[in-house]
Amino acid sequence: MKIAIIGSHGCGKTALAFSLCTELQKRGRAVELVVEMARRSPFPINEATSESGQLWILHRHIIAELEASLRADVVVCDRSVLDNYAYYCHKFGRRSYLDELVKEWITTYTLLVKVPIVNEWLIDDGVRSIDRRFQAEIDRLVERLIGELAERRTRILHLTYPFDINEILAALPDDAGTLDME
Repeated sequence: MKIAIIGSHGCGKTALAFSLCTELQKRGRAVELVVEMARRSPFPINEATSESGQLWILHRHIIAELEASLRADVVVCDRSVLDNYAYYCHKFGRRSYLDELVKEWITTYTLLVKVPIVNEWLIDDGVRSIDRRFQAEIDRLVERLIGELAERRTRILHLTYPFDINEILAALPDDAGTLDME
């Protein structure tokens, strides 16, 4: 089972991913968290990103998901290939070969959880962009890419604020494995 928490920067994805991991562990699941790769990038990020930097983030994220799947039966991803690709598209436009890669990789997620922008959470942490227009542009791109690249059978949960972990757990397919819901 692989769950990706997706959306623009500064909307609470990381906190939600940690909370989800904790809840799944309480329910007896072996969980691995795939952290956001942009924070580890040796290249510039945000508005100053480079094509090499965005390709590094996208491919490094795929590698991290593959590695995590060997260590746990549940993988929770702080981002996905889709929202990482949104940052690439924002600066460089879409590429057909990357569209195909992302479209195919999306099928490996059990559930995509789209997190909306929560305005009061965009803080200056020295890593994230604090430009609200840039944040909103990425959010719109994520929504557009979901519509254009995700197959109809892809499970997508659009959260509303305040976020509820139980809403995510309830959205998992019955065949994703039993979760002790008591």
